[in-house]
Amino acid sequence: MATTSGNNEDDLTIPRAAINKIIKEILPSVRVANDAREMVVSCCTEFIHLIASEANEICNKSDKKTVSPQHIMQALESLGFGSYITEVKEVVRECKTVALERRKARSRLENKGIPEEELLRQQQELFAKAREQQAEMVQQEWLQMQQAAQQAQLAAGGTSTTGSSLCEEEEEEEEM
Repeated sequence: MATTSGNNEDDLTIPRAAINKIIKEILPSVRVANDAREMVVSCCTEFIHLIASEANEICNKSDKKTVSPQHIMQALESLGFGSYITEVKEVVRECKTVALERRKARSRLENKGIPEEELLRQQQELFAKAREQQAEMVQQEWLQMQQAAQQAQLAAGGTSTTGSSLCEEEEEEEEM
């Protein structure tokens, strides 16, 4: 996590793009100076560091090796941010739902009984078909360009032929 000293090159911060997006969503019609944005980044980073450190201490005191959402909620409570716990619980529920959906999608694929080698073969086959279709499209475009060039040549040659025919006719008329 980040330290407040700012001297450590390995300091971790929240990506500025993420903070800028949040600021624009919350304050769409307000301009925020760059130094104010930097201050928001620093405050967010410090807040996360504070919560993470407290949650880590709570985790260690309970003889656990992994910080859990429960440790985060206890840290929020002990640091005086108990009003955030309801929102944190909702986010935890959303994360669990997303994770469950991912597992279901993965197990659906596994439950189809198609071996991974067969799936890979099918994928390679689809790629080959796509390359073949692309090559055919390129070939058709090339043929169309060739035909257009030939038509342009014929049109240009027809004009000069017509022009030379007129000259010949004029020469014949003069001879008469």
